[in-house]
Amino acid sequence: MTILWQPDAARIARAEITGLARRAEAVAGRALPSYAELHAWSLEAPEAFWTLVWEENGVIGARGAAALAEGGRMPGARFFPEARLNYAQTLMRPRLDDAEAIVFRSETGRTERWSYGELREAVGRAQGALRAAGVGPGDRVAAYMPNCPETVIAMLAATGLGAVFSSASPDFGVRGVLDRFGQIEPAVLIACDGYHYGGKDFDQLPKLAEVVAGLPGLRATLVVPFLTGAERDLSAIPAATSWTAALASAPKAPPVFEPVAFDHPLFIMFSSGTTGVPKCIVHGHGGTLLQHLKEHRYHCDIRPGDRVFYFTTCGWMMWNWLVSALAREAVLMLFDGSPFHPSGEVLFDYAQAEAITFFGTSAKWIDAVKKAGLRPAETHDLSSVRAIASTGSPLVPESFDYVYEAIKPDVHLASISGGTDILSCFVLGNPVLPVHRGEIQCAGLGMAVEAWDEEGRPVTGEKGELVCTRPFPSMPVGFWNDPDGAKYRAAYFERFPGVWVHGDFVERTRAGGFIIYGRSDATLNPGGVRIGTAEIYRQVEQLEEVVESIVVGREVDGDVEVVLFVVLRPGVALDTGLEKRIRTQIRQNATPRHVPARILQVPDIPRTKSGKIVELAVREAIHGRPVKNVEALANPEALEAFRTHPGLAG
Repeated sequence: MTILWQPDAARIARAEITGLARRAEAVAGRALPSYAELHAWSLEAPEAFWTLVWEENGVIGARGAAALAEGGRMPGARFFPEARLNYAQTLMRPRLDDAEAIVFRSETGRTERWSYGELREAVGRAQGALRAAGVGPGDRVAAYMPNCPETVIAMLAATGLGAVFSSASPDFGVRGVLDRFGQIEPAVLIACDGYHYGGKDFDQLPKLAEVVAGLPGLRATLVVPFLTGAERDLSAIPAATSWTAALASAPKAPPVFEPVAFDHPLFIMFSSGTTGVPKCIVHGHGGTLLQHLKEHRYHCDIRPGDRVFYFTTCGWMMWNWLVSALAREAVLMLFDGSPFHPSGEVLFDYAQAEAITFFGTSAKWIDAVKKAGLRPAETHDLSSVRAIASTGSPLVPESFDYVYEAIKPDVHLASISGGTDILSCFVLGNPVLPVHRGEIQCAGLGMAVEAWDEEGRPVTGEKGELVCTRPFPSMPVGFWNDPDGAKYRAAYFERFPGVWVHGDFVERTRAGGFIIYGRSDATLNPGGVRIGTAEIYRQVEQLEEVVESIVVGREVDGDVEVVLFVVLRPGVALDTGLEKRIRTQIRQNATPRHVPARILQVPDIPRTKSGKIVELAVREAIHGRPVKNVEALANPEALEAFRTHPGLAG
């Protein structure tokens, strides 16, 4: 319950969520003096709440009379069933031509600036190129691209036409791309000729030729000259055209925004794919827009003119979340490349140089700069940064301490969590509430989030399953190629019918916050006692010698033994002394049940393309079972050390 940060009265008074509460009181006809009461009203009156979000944020489109149909069904509830709108239109609402829209920085130091006038012209021309390929409502447009302005332009152009957009980052291998895009059969592929990472250049054209050959339904491939800026020979890639040439030859015209239904497919997102072929999760225009507006404006306090950054690739849902900040008339701050090249200060350099106001990253990155001993509060001017957001994995209490001690003492630190499944957050930050050490501040407005025990009873101060008991707008429209919805229902609604079960092992705290202990399917069960993996990581990774760790359960004689694998600093070996210190650290700060049966050293830990460690893949590997989709991993070769580790013998 240690409070690390408390907003002052002036900050609370000017927060966007404070204004929302006052306007909600007029709608509710009663006082809503606390966040808990505002949140409760948002659940009691979803029609009124989501209508208020629509109106407050000037969503462009026809709302229709009904705000919610079949509100008692989940799945099955339909928000704004009569609405006609287009996600891209609200993102591109009229602004001055010379107003800044996008700033892009590469790890190479290259910087680009795009005004709204330039963005509108590029989107209009890109729509001309897509229309030349016959793209219309419902067609899929896929991007195999870095996090650069052209990807944003392609997305706005496609979705403005009513087409469905999907993306993957260029570090995906051929099989990984085909496992994703092959399922959705895109009409047009937009790809780069190469990319930069960690000081190296990667030529994409050989991979791209294989990808195009594996997508027989393609009508066109547009290749962005990203690597050098120069046009390349594309003759080895069927039906490939230069993006630059295609836009130059397209007529100059304002962007078009096709009015579509609230649930018309907007994005197809993919599950990590580490346990099989990725699920294709379809999200709609209206639900995505309303959720992101709500989160950006009220929970993140993002305002017109703010400079919004999230370190992400185009293969992670945070890219989609980031680009929606255009709807708040914010400036998108894009970065592509390694966050540690040429040094771990590169993102802090960017924040200082560009006066970033909202700085988003991953818990793993915060832990890495902490381990590197960086103290940007002493080396950088971060006075512009009002909020720091963290996601991707649980942010441990010691990392909360580090942010306030070494990055910025007066900042709103928001640990946030949701997922690709909802393209948004279940639990996240709140600029008018205190930040408690190690806790996510609150459940999102309109999100009926609880922790349930195994009998389906809500619990506080105990660990349980994260569930959402009422419908919300950004529930998926469905899964691609799941005509009867069977896969969709099985994914979230099988365990507790009519209730969304997200798959996170959590605790709802008495302060109203949340602590996430890891994924439910990776929860350890030694002796029948459930243990969240994050509880062990928190202790182990405090030790200087440990760079990173991963823990899994190993089936032995009808029970489960906890096996901890550690990556150590260069030159450090796992000896009996270090092993004893690890066990003592866990025993004294968690419980004896958390202490692993085995501690083993490995050179690397397998992770997804978005940087998440993959406990399930390691669990399969140590049992000698096949890992179903190694193409989903950024470093699949790391699994071999787990399969053959001599420490698992006996």
